[in-house]
Amino acid sequence: MITLIKSATIIDASSSFHNQKKDVLIENGVIKKIEDTIDPKEDYTLVNKDNLHISCGWFDTSVSFGEPGFEERETIENGLKVAAKSGFTAVAVNANSNPVIDTKSSVEFLINKANGSATNLYPIAALTAKSKGIEMAELFDMQQSGAIAFGDYKKPIANDNLMKVSLLYAQNFGGLILSFPKNLAIAGEGIANEGINSTKLGLKGIPALAEELQIARDLFLLEYTGGKLHIPTISTEKSLQLIKEAKKKGLHVTCSVSAHHLILSDDELHGFDSNFKTNPPLRTNQDCKALQKGVKSGVIDIITSDHNPIDIEHKKVEFSEAKDGTIGLESLFGALNSVLNLTDFIENITSKPREIFGIKPTSIAVGETADISFFNPEEKNVFTKDAILSTSKNSAFLNKNLTGKVYGIFSNNQLILNK
Repeated sequence: MITLIKSATIIDASSSFHNQKKDVLIENGVIKKIEDTIDPKEDYTLVNKDNLHISCGWFDTSVSFGEPGFEERETIENGLKVAAKSGFTAVAVNANSNPVIDTKSSVEFLINKANGSATNLYPIAALTAKSKGIEMAELFDMQQSGAIAFGDYKKPIANDNLMKVSLLYAQNFGGLILSFPKNLAIAGEGIANEGINSTKLGLKGIPALAEELQIARDLFLLEYTGGKLHIPTISTEKSLQLIKEAKKKGLHVTCSVSAHHLILSDDELHGFDSNFKTNPPLRTNQDCKALQKGVKSGVIDIITSDHNPIDIEHKKVEFSEAKDGTIGLESLFGALNSVLNLTDFIENITSKPREIFGIKPTSIAVGETADISFFNPEEKNVFTKDAILSTSKNSAFLNKNLTGKVYGIFSNNQLILNK
């Protein structure tokens, strides 16, 4: 297959063609030419879109699909199609299933289910057996089978010694440990950010302290043990400051933030819409602004959708009873494109996550394997249910104004385009 991409603005800070408009010729999955103009031939497949921009393929490091066990929420097959049409050539899939991904065979199951897909799937295996936080899972065996990191999805490790031992043990094979930032004793039965809005609405609060205390503990342990620690989906200004100070000390710590925590605040809760019930909870406008600055300054390493499909039976219920989580693959680019510089966005969803999770980096250069996302950064639209490709429809960005349109991807010698 020969694919010709016409008049595309290249966004790739590592490339000599950065911010230049070029034609790109791909043959058998490899970039053969990048020139001002390449004449098409009859057997070429053309990609010719309005205001076409391209970058290295996007990588989302926090995605849940449900399968195995929760196929009614999302299957791996459909989830990967959604990811491709949302601009992602790679996703890291959480151990958010039943049973959880905590064995060599379950890691291999995920990888085999994704075989032949345009979007690459990388498993994040559970850190503890059955994600119960009691004993460490077989980390080395799972890494040998293809797991790229280890963490219990949305479940903090309360046992200090277990986290210490995990950080020490993983150093034997360069493993990356994820620690969800939440102190359960402090959070209690809270369901919303503790503050003015939770008080007005009569919702039990989760103080920012619950997140910050857990992060402080993990950073103390990391300083003692060494190793590599990744803190997923931080949500408060103080969390950002703690991680910034740890990086200044030279600790090997990285962190991510979700799109909804960068943009949406707990002001959204006044309608008691369960699509805004997330974990961590939506915080204050001040936190949102601080996190945006954290991305721009480089303290925050990764942006993620934290895509978590929840079926209607567990979302269309009373706010206090609804399951936490929002989908986010389809809306991520359009949501963030209005608050972040395009180059900052691309860096935090291409090169940085690949480096942190040990995935081979990609580049838009002659001779490189084509791994490319297609998009238009300027088209404005309203995100409606018609734009949701996921099986579950629990989006916090429903009916929000977005800026930017995703056209598709080229990956694994497959061209996937939206209609």
